[in-house]
Amino acid sequence: PAAANAASATQAGGDFVTAIQRVAAAVKPGVVQITTEQVQQNPFGQGGGAPAGGGSGVFFDDQGHILTNNHVIEGASSIRVSLADGRTFPGMLVGGDPQTDLAVIRVDGQDLPRAALGDSDRLQVGEWVVAIGHALGLSGGPTVTTGVVSALGRTVQEPGDGPGGGGGPFLFGVIQTDASINPGNSGGPLVNLGGEVVGLNTLGAGRAGPNGPQAEGISFAISINTARRIAGELIQNGRVAHPYLGIRYVALTPAVAAQLGIEGAPEGALLGEVVAGSPADRAGLRAEDVITKVEGDALRGESALAEAVDERRPGDTIAVTVLRDGQTTDLRVTLAETPR
Repeated sequence: PAAANAASATQAGGDFVTAIQRVAAAVKPGVVQITTEQVQQNPFGQGGGAPAGGGSGVFFDDQGHILTNNHVIEGASSIRVSLADGRTFPGMLVGGDPQTDLAVIRVDGQDLPRAALGDSDRLQVGEWVVAIGHALGLSGGPTVTTGVVSALGRTVQEPGDGPGGGGGPFLFGVIQTDASINPGNSGGPLVNLGGEVVGLNTLGAGRAGPNGPQAEGISFAISINTARRIAGELIQNGRVAHPYLGIRYVALTPAVAAQLGIEGAPEGALLGEVVAGSPADRAGLRAEDVITKVEGDALRGESALAEAVDERRPGDTIAVTVLRDGQTTDLRVTLAETPR
């Protein structure tokens, strides 16, 4: 049924008047509303369920697996899944990955409506897309919004309480769109005009105060190729093994180089700390080193080093070019698994 629905939507690609309607009809049955509860203790030490929030998700296989955002289900003591046809099921957590903000839950049921997955590597800037999800938890089924792919390959940081009071995790290779993504949309699909899921709607750009700048028409979705890979690991292992280097760094910009008196330095990552016993420490990296290349590729941009490491797996060995005291040296680092 999912393939037939996608084919029907594809046939409508040349007729924009009805294309969005057909895409919505093809995909909406597979979009679910997720509601969660958390256990809260009262002053007498007794626990009880309290509403925690919710979001959206999408069926992506025939085994009842649902793809959503980790922040939708994080900390939940119970999960409830509601389908567009009125059925509801208890949701079972298969696994969540805070670093990529992806999670998989599962329900037991018959005739569950799967959505077709596309290839996000084939997306083009300017291509029309449709965002589907339970915005604001409104009754009456999922909301449909439209827009275009505004940019590809973005790096964005999610809100949240990260280490040291910073934000949440950095997401790489993200799709930027002007299709509206509101609270409750998180975890719902971003769909092309062929009726294929190409992204997972994750967040809209935040707005500042009444006198500050406001972001309009800027929303972000995790690419489905990233989500598909992470979902496979979660289903197989219940968790994702991420590579670990063991450093803290800042991007070396011309301003930073001038401030520190680093002359003739290219772009790169200036190490502020090397964790004792980490892969970086064992390889001989030191604080105040500047990593300028990974596997011969120059590091350009603030997130270049993090992206280069994220592409590898624990156990991989990478060559890094380091600028130290005005001299360039090459080191090899064997990545470990990120400590839990």
